[in-house]
Amino acid sequence: MSNSPSVSLEKKGAVVLRARRLHKSYDHNVVLQHIDLDVAKGEVLCLIGPSGSGKSTLLRLLATLESPDSGLVYFNDMPLGIVEKGGSLYAASEKIIRQQRDRIGFVFQQFNLFPHLTVLQNVMLAPRLQGMSGQAENKARALLDRVGLGHKVDDWPSSLSGGQQQRVAIARTLARDPELILFDEPTSALDPELVSDVLAVMTDLAATGITMVVATHEMQFARRVASHVAFLDKGHIVEYGVPQQVIDAPQQPRTRAFLQQISSMCDNDCLSRV
Repeated sequence: MSNSPSVSLEKKGAVVLRARRLHKSYDHNVVLQHIDLDVAKGEVLCLIGPSGSGKSTLLRLLATLESPDSGLVYFNDMPLGIVEKGGSLYAASEKIIRQQRDRIGFVFQQFNLFPHLTVLQNVMLAPRLQGMSGQAENKARALLDRVGLGHKVDDWPSSLSGGQQQRVAIARTLARDPELILFDEPTSALDPELVSDVLAVMTDLAATGITMVVATHEMQFARRVASHVAFLDKGHIVEYGVPQQVIDAPQQPRTRAFLQQISSMCDNDCLSRV
């Protein structure tokens, strides 16, 4: 039986994403243990916790980039990664999985831009822009303007800073018109001085009402932007609640210890980030 707290709290909006009893292990290493989670429409859920706590694995399961050993993920009440035939459930084909995840965006730690394509061409590769002809270019340019990189449309990814590359990756994700965006430590690969621009873009996105799940070590961002925060450790959700509770007044000793460690590692510049 999982010792994770219940996080199926009553939401103000419709539940967009629902995880039930997710369990995942690699060989004999258990990474996630029977996770239950609800994310409401327009919510920003921040996942915090030490490296190896299961945050990235949870995001990959939610995005159907990996399959759980047991449990189900529902997106808009549709079970992901499976199909029903004759009253029985079967693993879905890759084609069906791609269709199921069509409205879910994913921003990775690494930017995954194509080095042989310009910034504009990278954004135009998004599935929902393909086949749109001139409309695709106009939309891609508008999205690059939105993330503050409209002046970089003809540049190569290698000429950009890490923060600029991550913003291009966010623009490419937005080109999918996602209902949900999953962010896996989007600032972890960046130099400290480049983090604030990426967090500013994410803060602006949150203000538009798009549903987001963000794995992050940026506590100030989580405090300001998150609707709820889940602290993960050793594959369990140890604590869950609004930021004022989990970050500012944690109830669990393990949560307090983690936040104290983060605080001791974080200088004043870190604490002042958006």
